[in-house]
Amino acid sequence: MNKEEFEKRNVFGLGNPNDAYAKYFTGNSYLKRLAKTENGISFANVTFESSCRNNWHIHKSKSGGGQVLICTAGYGYYQEWGKEVQKLSPGDIVVIQPNVKHWHGAQPSSCLSQA
Repeated sequence: MNKEEFEKRNVFGLGNPNDAYAKYFTGNSYLKRLAKTENGISFANVTFESSCRNNWHIHKSKSGGGQVLICTAGYGYYQEWGKEVQKLSPGDIVVIQPNVKHWHGAQPSSCLSQA
């Protein structure tokens, strides 16, 4: 998907350069904060330029936690440690349990936006 088509479909918009977390990404990413609840749960949309991905990481938690990825525009990949790469398309949802090592990012031919 070319950049112009991606921008038309990116419902939350690009956001700001994700400079605070740039060291955890290979390539450029953008962050758009969407909401935060009173008990500290935050919602954000992250946009990855083509071929950008984040490093292997774990969302550690003693209770609750984890991560939910909702692909909102573009095409990407998700992989858990020791498992096959999974393709992401708009509308795909990935529920990541706490303490699971994983990465996610854009395919080489498309940007990816995920909430």
